[in-house]
Amino acid sequence: MSLDTPRFEERTVPESAPSGIDTTKPSVSRVYDYMLGGKDNFEIDRQVAALALKVAPDAPEAAKANREFLRRTVRHLAGEAGIRQFLDIGSGLPTQGNVHEIAQAVTPGARVVYVDHDPIVLVHGRALLAADASTTVIEADAREPEKILDDPKTRALIDFGEPVGLLMFGILHHLADDEDPGGILARLVAPLAPGSHVVMSHFHNPGEAHPEVSKQAYAAEKIFNENLGTGRWRTRDELLGFFDGLELLEPGLVPLPEWRPDEGDHATPGITYHTFVGAVARKP
Repeated sequence: MSLDTPRFEERTVPESAPSGIDTTKPSVSRVYDYMLGGKDNFEIDRQVAALALKVAPDAPEAAKANREFLRRTVRHLAGEAGIRQFLDIGSGLPTQGNVHEIAQAVTPGARVVYVDHDPIVLVHGRALLAADASTTVIEADAREPEKILDDPKTRALIDFGEPVGLLMFGILHHLADDEDPGGILARLVAPLAPGSHVVMSHFHNPGEAHPEVSKQAYAAEKIFNENLGTGRWRTRDELLGFFDGLELLEPGLVPLPEWRPDEGDHATPGITYHTFVGAVARKP
């Protein structure tokens, strides 16, 4: 853990919550918010985070690496790839450097649809985007891709006759194998125009290539499945299978800090370095 990572045990966060928010059950979005040093989390989320930190004490650095990966990939899509519209599935709680802020800094007028089903994400997202006509948030589950694609708010902002940036940051690893995450991704990609891009970050089990890291991945997977529903650390071959029919951009599927790093990066994950990977692919 780097010196600038917040000392979580010292944080005091009020337990009041918007109506409809269950503060007795942990939320993936709120645990992730906590790892990033945010304040939109509750005691139950901090308890689960504490369990994760015992297995992977550098988990906050991995969370930061994911945000930096988001920043670099969205900049690439909005710049070099010429993407002007984005669909962010499982967007999570708003934090510094949101997709619409990054994209619009490169391409003014870029349109973004955020998708999540966590009530607290929807409350904060709608408040943040109330005055932004080019950005919206919809309530939907990644397991229902057609509902996402057919939502009137999605159709109002996304022109499926033009390339789309489909963003899947840290979402597919929360889908179990029997929920067919690869099939769900394929259903989301199917209506996208040629030239669309898919960005994915995902938990990874490196297996025999890194035995100690693999052991940690299994331990973390156990914690997720016992406390947060589902967490799958998939193999490299499993993850590459998600990109069937798509063209992987260089450098391919790699640990997050290795995807076209730049001088603005500061995350320094340790043992989690090989357990959180990402890639960008183009629809030909």
